[in-house]
Amino acid sequence: MNKYFRELTVAIALALLLLSLAVFAPHFFQAQPLGSRLTSQMPALVAAVGIALVIISRQIDISIGAQFSMCAIVAGVTASAGFPLGVAVFAALGVGALMGAVNGVLVAYLGLPSIVVTLATMVTWQEALRLWQQGRLLALPNGIQWFGLSQQVGQMVVVSIALTLVVGAAWAMKNLMGGRQIYATGTDAEAARLAGIDPKRTTFGVFVLMGLLAGLAAVLNLVQSPQVQPNCGDGLDLKTIAAAVVGGVAISGGRGTMWGVLLGMLLLANVNPALTHFHEPPYWEKAIQGLVILLAVVADGLRSRKSQF
Repeated sequence: MNKYFRELTVAIALALLLLSLAVFAPHFFQAQPLGSRLTSQMPALVAAVGIALVIISRQIDISIGAQFSMCAIVAGVTASAGFPLGVAVFAALGVGALMGAVNGVLVAYLGLPSIVVTLATMVTWQEALRLWQQGRLLALPNGIQWFGLSQQVGQMVVVSIALTLVVGAAWAMKNLMGGRQIYATGTDAEAARLAGIDPKRTTFGVFVLMGLLAGLAAVLNLVQSPQVQPNCGDGLDLKTIAAAVVGGVAISGGRGTMWGVLLGMLLLANVNPALTHFHEPPYWEKAIQGLVILLAVVADGLRSRKSQF
């Protein structure tokens, strides 16, 4: 039970929040708005899985929002040029993987701090988008929204893709060698190297995977609207990092589960609607996200200090 203490506490907090809403704001659970809210959070959930992998490997990537925006614009431009949706999807994934590879090379093979590297690439991608789009909204052609399906079916597809990814990532981290290598690298890179694991290759692979998931998240966001905003990824870094750490992913690396990430995202996703239903200012959402990250860092620090004695 102690192994999954953080996940259990998040599950209890989520249950209490939903119970409070059921008592004081029962209209929160109306089927149509509830389904729309759930669907709108799926891109962030996909990105949070990538962030969790990066943090477990003892790195950080604060450029996720800029990567997300770039992938969304690339996919939108590709679709607007007349290419099929499948081509736009591969374009988004390819650009995401390329941006992840840039981060991976700089961090893994040049030994630069990931916080500095991803801060620099975040600004680079943001400025590139600003010069490219000049803040203009990008209208999408017909057939892109909801994958060309009805809204109800499209929502089911978006949710299914995101949840399938969580299940697959959870299984892979537990059963595949690559998952165990990520845990080992995050726990102690030198010990992992002595055990025959290449920490540099693992770190590089994690950043590339982060980029791929940023591309997938951007596509899942793209199909939910008839247009794309160049800054659609703003705030995604804080949200995904908060979801990961509140779900039990240790900032110090080497620990965390995808089920915790799912619970963390569901908890944070309900904060803003709960504030609205309780007639509280919505701007408290970011303050709560920041507080969650701070408390998680403090908790991990206390846990590490306790383990030393």
